Amino acid sequence: MEVSVKSEIDVDIHPGYPVSWQAAAFNGILRGTARPLSAVLLRHTAGMALASRLIGLGQWVPGRLPPEASTVRARLNGCSGEWVRGGAGLDETKVLLYFHGGAYFICSPATHRPITWRLSAAARRPVIALDYRQGPVHSLSESLSDALGAYECLLDRGFTAKDVLLAGDSAGGHLTLATLLALRDRGLPLPSAAICLSPWTDLSDGCRRDNRWLDPMLPAGRVDWLARQWTAGLDCRDPLVSPVYGDYTGIPPLMIVTGSTEILRNEGRRVALSARENGVPVTYEEWRRMPHVFPILADVVPEARIFFRHVARFLRAVEERAGGSDTAAA
Repeated sequence: MEVSVKSEIDVDIHPGYPVSWQAAAFNGILRGTARPLSAVLLRHTAGMALASRLIGLGQWVPGRLPPEASTVRARLNGCSGEWVRGGAGLDETKVLLYFHGGAYFICSPATHRPITWRLSAAARRPVIALDYRQGPVHSLSESLSDALGAYECLLDRGFTAKDVLLAGDSAGGHLTLATLLALRDRGLPLPSAAICLSPWTDLSDGCRRDNRWLDPMLPAGRVDWLARQWTAGLDCRDPLVSPVYGDYTGIPPLMIVTGSTEILRNEGRRVALSARENGVPVTYEEWRRMPHVFPILADVVPEARIFFRHVARFLRAVEERAGGSDTAAA
């Protein structure tokens, strides 16, 4: 593993694990299925509706959860979701608020259980996965309103901000960053840290060129098309619309994870660099030849399972940093 260390938490990591045959196989499958289907469907609202229905069917297929894991339906400030517990002996005084990905129009907490139960086990706390409102019926601001409402509801229920983590993947990574910036700007107490998996951070009108032909899953033109759908009439460089343009001063530690061949890799890297310039400790991990949001493949891809050990390491570093700050303050 190649590591450029500034501290235990402010670090660039390029895991050197050999690419497994399972990961290579999934890259091939995605290139032959997800990429061409996206290129066909993501051209008009009818195609989006069909894609949403197809993905929606998946949530009725029972997900693989180990015997020790469980899910329970929940509501937070009028928004539905589910509590996910990755085992026994969790610290119920702490919580991780999770925002699923899906380009702001597909997927749900149920589709992302391979991530959420493992995050619960790694963080040793329950996860609340939010079923926030999505397009094309709802706007980015409504998704953000649900996220902020859920966070404030957790505080109202007695969780302290320092005992809350935020996390999300892809569009959920976008929502994680926008939530942090909005909380900071409103003067609300901030969570202890946040984890972003393959975050979609730039919804401006720039043309994506990095990894344009290498990404096995996402066609660059379709990502640009989706961005235009969600930002019509908005200032695309507003940090709550494109978090890549945010000032991250005062934001808690971040863990940002990408795959080396992702079309969104550069967006995650830009946020990491910008946040560091604003004084935020950032663990940035770039995994060789891993597809978009590869941790969701943890049932079958070994690198995706290993990743959750890295999450546990990051959270230990966050706790040690917080403990050192408390000692210094005393």
